[in-house]
Amino acid sequence: MSDFNHYSVMLGEAVDGLKVGDGVYVDCTAGGGGHSLEIVKRIRNGRLIALDQDMTAIEAAKRRLADYADKTEFINGNFENIGELLDRASVDKISGAIIDLGVSSYQLDTPERGFSYKYDAPLDMRMDESASLTAYDVVNGYDESELRRILYNYGEEQFAPSIAAAIVKKRAVEPIRTTLELVDVIRSAMPQRAVVTGHHPAKRSFQAIRIEVNHELAVIEPAIRALVERLSPGGRIAVITFHSLEDRIVKQTFASLAQGCTCPKSFPVCVCGNKPKIRQVNKKPILPSAEELEVNPRSRSAKLRIAEKI
Repeated sequence: MSDFNHYSVMLGEAVDGLKVGDGVYVDCTAGGGGHSLEIVKRIRNGRLIALDQDMTAIEAAKRRLADYADKTEFINGNFENIGELLDRASVDKISGAIIDLGVSSYQLDTPERGFSYKYDAPLDMRMDESASLTAYDVVNGYDESELRRILYNYGEEQFAPSIAAAIVKKRAVEPIRTTLELVDVIRSAMPQRAVVTGHHPAKRSFQAIRIEVNHELAVIEPAIRALVERLSPGGRIAVITFHSLEDRIVKQTFASLAQGCTCPKSFPVCVCGNKPKIRQVNKKPILPSAEELEVNPRSRSAKLRIAEKI
């Protein structure tokens, strides 16, 4: 097993964007503690809540933030339950929050976690290793139409119908147990031109299955809304996404929270009473610098959006 490693994408841009000062700050995806460390260094009076659903990440973050243990609280949990977790920590209002939606290098590069199409390992893909649903369950238990939906919606895989059919055909003979067995099935269902050009042929399918296993997209909007509800006026939220599906949800959620009156334009006066809750600090997403891309090519698809509570 390798040491927990997660390159903190757009570290300076994200933490600068939070304008850290006094109060309680929440790192919803602490990972190896990169963003957490930079945030806690800047807290004058207050504390940091470092949250992650992966217990290995929590232990790594504790080691990295050992010098700041007096003003850091570590919580093993999923940010989809942020309201409940903050209540449990006796936190009513926060001054800032960050969500990094990337999969850690540790998770991708540790074969036994079953995230990667590069290593042979049992089909797993759970970020929270105590969760019940695994990639094995999805691949061997979902019906063909559900597999097709997941591959198309979450992986934007154009060959979703043929891949889903190939999975169902293969598992009818024997279960698909490992990552490389699944790679072979996916490759066999794709035309040769798609196999030899562009990204790895299994990349989109593995992304789709990982998203389904961890319910990654479903938790984003409610978590953002819950965090904004907790933000004090002037407090900020920063969200880093890594593919268009995530970014679209963040963009639309921010736009909704920034919207004022929703009455039809024909109404002479506002009757809805809706007021904007945030202002978008950057209407267009912040992208990694050329220097960062050279150091960490995996950050190429990353986008950072920041909003401030009104």
